[in-house]
Amino acid sequence: MTTTPPNPVDGDDLLGRLPEADQATQTRLHARLAAAAEQAGILDVAYRTLDTPVGPLLLAATEHGLVRVAYASEDHDKVLDRLAETVSSRLLRAPARLDDAARQLGEYFTGRRSLFDLPLDLRLAHGFRREVLSHLRDIGYGTTASYAAVATAAGSPRAVRAVGTACATNPLPVVVPCHRVIRSDGTIGHYVGGAEAKKTLLTLEATP
Repeated sequence: MTTTPPNPVDGDDLLGRLPEADQATQTRLHARLAAAAEQAGILDVAYRTLDTPVGPLLLAATEHGLVRVAYASEDHDKVLDRLAETVSSRLLRAPARLDDAARQLGEYFTGRRSLFDLPLDLRLAHGFRREVLSHLRDIGYGTTASYAAVATAAGSPRAVRAVGTACATNPLPVVVPCHRVIRSDGTIGHYVGGAEAKKTLLTLEATP
């Protein structure tokens, strides 16, 4: 007597028959994974997004501090790919590490904070660009400085274009306030998040 062997079961087909986890379950599982990775010390870069008046911002942090803030116009996926290449491939969406940054940004955008108190990881800025970033934090809330003034403060009065480049490549916009740097004629100049975002930030800070 011959028997017909059972049809082989395709793994993908079998998985397809399993009930899909609902969004809440997926969120809980991901949170547990992120917490476990953090506890095990294998989460090098945590990231999350935050909705703001200037669009969704990508926030990323290492164990040393906030390492990246990116506008949607910079393409968040490309920014994450770049972080994986330049910082670490052990990168995961893990909002908890960024709770304080998100809270302070929320306070800033609602006019309740004029100064950020966050640890920063400036490893993505080098040389003169890093020097410029250190001086940008000296430009007070509600005030502006020209590219020429920042170049002078950074010790290179003739490096006006280099200051512009440093602002354009600032890895931590909003928190390190390159939006407060304008042209000597009073026009706002370029901005990594776009002219409208720069106007929004300056208007916010000018509101009593």
